[in-house]
Amino acid sequence: MKRVAWLSLASIAWLLINSPALGHDLPVSYVDLRVNDAAIEVTIETSAKNYARELGDTDEGALLLQVAAQKERLFALAAARLEIYSNGEALRPELRGIEALPARKDLRVQVFYSTKGPPETIDVRCGLFSSDPRHKTFVNVYRGETLKYQDIFSKETGARAYLLSSRQGIPAVIKQFVVQGVHHIFIGPDHILFVVGLLLLGGTLWQLLKIVTAFTIAHSVTLVLATLNILSPPARLIEAAIALSIVFVGAHALLPRGKTRDWRLLFAFGFGFIHGFGFANVLGAMQLPREALGWSLFSFNAGVEIGQACIVLAVAPALGLLIRRNTAVSRGLITAGSFGVVFAGAFWFTQRLFPGG
Repeated sequence: MKRVAWLSLASIAWLLINSPALGHDLPVSYVDLRVNDAAIEVTIETSAKNYARELGDTDEGALLLQVAAQKERLFALAAARLEIYSNGEALRPELRGIEALPARKDLRVQVFYSTKGPPETIDVRCGLFSSDPRHKTFVNVYRGETLKYQDIFSKETGARAYLLSSRQGIPAVIKQFVVQGVHHIFIGPDHILFVVGLLLLGGTLWQLLKIVTAFTIAHSVTLVLATLNILSPPARLIEAAIALSIVFVGAHALLPRGKTRDWRLLFAFGFGFIHGFGFANVLGAMQLPREALGWSLFSFNAGVEIGQACIVLAVAPALGLLIRRNTAVSRGLITAGSFGVVFAGAFWFTQRLFPGG
């Protein structure tokens, strides 16, 4: 029993050491390609931190202050990592401008590609920030003002071809953003621990289903509100509140069973609203175009639910089997896991609320 408890606590400690202070601080960039009859205009926007990491000999603050001095290096990086072909012919990039966006700590690079006649197909190879394996680039392809395609490039993505006479189908958009929703759950240890904390006390399948459904309903509401900019609370406070929710569910799991009311349904519903803002911070970072917002939002949320369901299906049966077979070991594991969840939540809460401490 002691070995199991120590293993649980060690796993929590590993999560803390290897996770960022902000649970939704994902390295992303976005690229708009606007295809006209004689040219392709490209806008690249991302954090100055990403460029600083690639260049190696400068930092985020210096880049934001010295854009003019660094423009040739920034352009060379973009030109080398973003290759565009029109009707099978490689296009030559021309720099049109680089500007700093201090409020967001971003850099915006504008590049112009001349074409020989109207492009019928374009091929894109995009590996802008390959030094970070987590980095994703969200690409929007427009024909004039009409959004034709949305795509997501990662380190492993090869060249993608786009036929401009057709339009990306809804199934393709759904597939992309469902995958992103699932991916986000599994790289977000705070969400995983919150769901696990809700499951520690066990219960019937119907009880657990009601708890997870309450969480789903609540975070879906605030995900929509925040993505549509109806409500936009500060990200730092939301991340700290998410950490605090983990403390609550862990502490509740430590209370003696049968001597207190099971508050998990209320916790799941109430804290679900807060977690929804956290999910929205991820979608906000993707800079989704309005034309595709509805399906992207729906698909991302569906992916989140699939990820949560996987956690429930993996944890709940294992806990139930352990409780039935060895009560003493199960109690020790639940106690150790609960303490670990409380400690993790408290650690993240302090780290996120006082990042300079």
